[in-house]
Amino acid sequence: MSRHHPPGVLRRAATAAVAGALALAGAVALPGTPARADTTAKGDVIANLWEWNWDSVASECTHVLGPAGYGAVQVAPPAESLKQTNYYWWDVYQPYSYNLNSRFGSAAKFASMVTACHQAGVKVYTDAVINHTAAQTGTGYNGTTVTTKYDTPDWDRADYHDSTSCPTSDLTIQDYSNLTQVQNCELLGLPDLKTGSDTVRAGIANFLNSQLALGVDGFRVDAAKHIPEADLAAIESKLTNTTSGSAPYVFQEIYPGSTPQPSDYYASGDFLDFTYASRLKSAFQGNVSDLESLSSSGILPAADSVSFVTNHDTERNGLHLSYKDGDTYKLANLFQLAYKWSTPTVYAGWEWTQSDQAPPNASGFVTDTDCANGWYCLDRDTAVVGMVAWHNAVDTAAVSHWQTKSSSVIGFGRGGAGFFALNNGSSSATYTFATGMADGTYSNVVDGGATKVTVSGGSASITVPAKGAVAFYNASYTCTVGCDDTGGGGSTSTVSATFDEYASTTSGTGVYVVGSISALGSWDTSKAIQLSSSGYPVWSGEVSVPIDTSFTYKYIKKDSSGNVTWESNANRSATTATSAITLNNSWNVADADATDVTFNETATTDWGTDVYVVGSLPALGSWSTSDAIPLSSASYPTWSKLVIVPRSTSFAYKYVKKDGSGNVIWESGTNRSYTTGSSSGYTTSDTWK
Repeated sequence: MSRHHPPGVLRRAATAAVAGALALAGAVALPGTPARADTTAKGDVIANLWEWNWDSVASECTHVLGPAGYGAVQVAPPAESLKQTNYYWWDVYQPYSYNLNSRFGSAAKFASMVTACHQAGVKVYTDAVINHTAAQTGTGYNGTTVTTKYDTPDWDRADYHDSTSCPTSDLTIQDYSNLTQVQNCELLGLPDLKTGSDTVRAGIANFLNSQLALGVDGFRVDAAKHIPEADLAAIESKLTNTTSGSAPYVFQEIYPGSTPQPSDYYASGDFLDFTYASRLKSAFQGNVSDLESLSSSGILPAADSVSFVTNHDTERNGLHLSYKDGDTYKLANLFQLAYKWSTPTVYAGWEWTQSDQAPPNASGFVTDTDCANGWYCLDRDTAVVGMVAWHNAVDTAAVSHWQTKSSSVIGFGRGGAGFFALNNGSSSATYTFATGMADGTYSNVVDGGATKVTVSGGSASITVPAKGAVAFYNASYTCTVGCDDTGGGGSTSTVSATFDEYASTTSGTGVYVVGSISALGSWDTSKAIQLSSSGYPVWSGEVSVPIDTSFTYKYIKKDSSGNVTWESNANRSATTATSAITLNNSWNVADADATDVTFNETATTDWGTDVYVVGSLPALGSWSTSDAIPLSSASYPTWSKLVIVPRSTSFAYKYVKKDGSGNVIWESGTNRSYTTGSSSGYTTSDTWK
């Protein structure tokens, strides 16, 4: 059966393909082929309001997304999930039940949100977590208690893969190049549903159909690579029509890896294009002139993909750009909206200092988004809103009149329907561009129409601001929403600096950073920036500091009585450019005497158990497991962390595992040893023994 393309917004007519009937809740069933997005239609932009609560999504649809011309909103997993004491963001990817009372609001508020978005002309796509259920036992946000991870209100042990289909001893994925393990074993210990079973397929479909009945228009399928394509197709064949009468739109997450590949799943829906986001990061941290060859750079076909600049995983593990990259990040989003390719998404989340950090909440329940106090609302930024209008106006017009003025400045049109120029450099640039536009005076949508561009003879002299863009399509463009709101999208004068300091302390003592610029207290310890101990013994904090600025800084400790202890080394120094920086330091290890070692340890763990490195140096905890350095699981089963240690020094070290109760397991064998030299960039490659 041929693919069909539903529209981007509800106001436009839709035609759904229907094949046969299935008696499922009295509804007509859809064919196995899912709906596909019209990648060139007006109103196809998706706002990814990640982990916003339902009241806030409803308000944003009504006051921002609808008026701005967004076609759809992507929202968090709506099911009841694990509720644990740290309220981490990833709790919502551990489903406890398919009840729609969640940390984002009640089922009634969820339904009201969908209605409000529809009234604003915005479709709703939910994050479908259907590969697995929760690895951790406990109590969920609707009061569901799980005492055994293979026994939930929806599933019994027979509904999960076991040793008959998973070849590993602990049922977890140990080799991510092995397709059987990837699809039949447990991702990070999350119980893997037996999606080859028709009983399981029907149960998942019923869960998704309950959302479709409330008006949901489609799904982002989480961890799709861990579900065989045939199983996904079978589940989709059981889905009902949306309330608008069309097939639900399906787009899938295939995280990069050796197997499987997105092309294996094209029959089941569109795909989030991780390569597209990686190419944007490379260009915007290098030469934007490279974007001329973007379409031939290995990105997914436009007809099969959904583009993005970052998401909740990749902004945390460094794979892609993030809000911490300031205007570089925003500029990449503007390019995405300007370039004719696949369905674009705009990500709006919250600021964080630790990768596990929860969204703003009250006892775990996510509080209202106010686009301040930690929330980062890029979707309502003036420039982004302007480019959504521009994107909708140029519609299906092809990219034309590409011009590379320098490694930092490019411009291109869309077949005479609009013109876009960007400058990724640190100073403004003026060039004459052949626009392909009719002669006249046009409003610059990037600044809400505050400035104008005059086209004469098809050309225009355009001054493009540093880390900025100019775009126009209509002489009478009027800003709709967010006209005076940067939406937390960053300013042209500051960039994020993340301070990570290894420092062991006693109870009641905190670690602060203070420095020579006002953002760091101008050396006044009473104005020093307090760092978070959530990743103890690494203390972290994020500070907005001026771009293109050199400054000095140092760390201090303050006890409960306010007594201050300065680290003994010389002042540290740093220089910002126009992208985010991270400063890794270790207490009393002077910059001039320091080097870095990235510890890489391959180790499988149960959910809730983490891997640490500890050693003979003070910078490695002096063998105290309470001061061991936590490693990141972003590239699981490899655990990694960059650690600052002295140069030209020999030391011993070892890895330990700690579970949620603090129990420590040492790896076996003798201590490991390492010797640093006088350079930098040292690494280890170890395996748990």
